[in-house]
Amino acid sequence: MARVNIKDIAQKAGVSKTAVSFAFNNPSRLSESTAQQILTIAEEMGYSPDPVARSMSTGHTGTIGLLLPQPLPEIVRNPFFPEFVEGIGEVCTHSGLSLMLVSPLKGSMRRAIINAAVDGFLTLGLEEYKATMVVLRQRGVPFVTVDSDPIEGVPAVNVDDAGGACQAMQHVLASGHRQIAILAIRSGKQGHYQEYVGTLGARMHGYLQALQQFGLNINGRSVRLLECTSTENGGMESFQALWKLRHHPTAIVAMSDIIAIGVIKAATAAGVQVPQDLSVVGFDDITLASLIHPALTTVAQPSREKGQIAASQLVKLIESSLEPVHQVLPTRLIERASVCPPKKEENKRTLTAE
Repeated sequence: MARVNIKDIAQKAGVSKTAVSFAFNNPSRLSESTAQQILTIAEEMGYSPDPVARSMSTGHTGTIGLLLPQPLPEIVRNPFFPEFVEGIGEVCTHSGLSLMLVSPLKGSMRRAIINAAVDGFLTLGLEEYKATMVVLRQRGVPFVTVDSDPIEGVPAVNVDDAGGACQAMQHVLASGHRQIAILAIRSGKQGHYQEYVGTLGARMHGYLQALQQFGLNINGRSVRLLECTSTENGGMESFQALWKLRHHPTAIVAMSDIIAIGVIKAATAAGVQVPQDLSVVGFDDITLASLIHPALTTVAQPSREKGQIAASQLVKLIESSLEPVHQVLPTRLIERASVCPPKKEENKRTLTAE
C-alpha cells in the first residue's frame, strides 16, 4: 500500500500542498475551519508527517541535545544524572520539546555534534578550549554550558563547587582528621591537579583552600590524591587501593556521592567501620546519600534546578536573542552520620610515603 503524502491530502481537501503544509506547521496562516478540515482528512487517510521532511521545511527539529563528555552507559550509572535530567525534562514538557542524549559517537564528540538533529545543545562538563567548543560554534546552533568554566558570550550555569568543597574539607579538618585521601573524578590529567579545570578545578580549589587554612597541602604523606571513575566501582576500587598501603587515611573526601557510597560499601565489606575507623564525605546529595548506612555527610547542590535553569536559557536562545548570563547556584554542607573524630592513636600517627 502506497504511503499517503501531502499531495493526496491536498487533492481530497481541495486545497494546495502549501495549505496542507501550513495546517501542520503554521496553522495560523489558515482559517481555523480550513486548518481543521485538512487535519481531519489527514487523520482519516492515515497520514502522519515525515519528521525529517518537516524539520527541513520548518528549520526546526523540536529537539534539544544534552551533550555528554562520557559514554552513555558510564554517565547514567551516576544517580546525579537523572536528577539533573529531570529538571531539563520539566522545561522540555512545558515547551513541547524532545530531549536527545548525545554522547561521543564512535569515540568522537565532533561526529556526535555534527550528526545530532537538534535545535540547540546543553553541554555538561566540557572544557572551554576543547575542540568540542570549536565544533559547536561551527555548527551554528545555540548552546548553554553546564558545569564548565564560563565562556565569553555563552550562557553558563554552575554551582558553587569551590565553596561547597571548602566546607566539606573544613568539616573533616575541624573534626580532627589530618590523614586524608581525596578521591577526584578521573580527569585524564593523571593526578596533576594543578591542570584541573571546570568542576574538578573548582572543587579541588575548595579542598586546597581549606587544607591551607590548617597548614596542609597535597603531599602524598598526610594528604593523598587518587583519581577514579565517578561510579560506585570507582569508589570501591579506590578504597581497596588505599587499604593495601601500610598506613591508611582516617578520612576520605570524594568529589561525588556515588564514589563515596562505593567507599562505604567496600569499607563495610572489609570490616572497616564508618565513621569509627574511617570518615567519608561526598558531594551532590543524591537520594542514596541519606539512605545508605551510615547516612552520608555531603555537599548538596541543586541538581534539578540546575537542569531547569540551563534548559530554560537554551529555549530562550532558540526562540529569541538572550543576553548571555553566567549563573552560579549555591551549595551547602549536609552533616549526617559518616564523619566523626579519628581515634586518638590514629590522630597521633603521621602518614608516611609508601
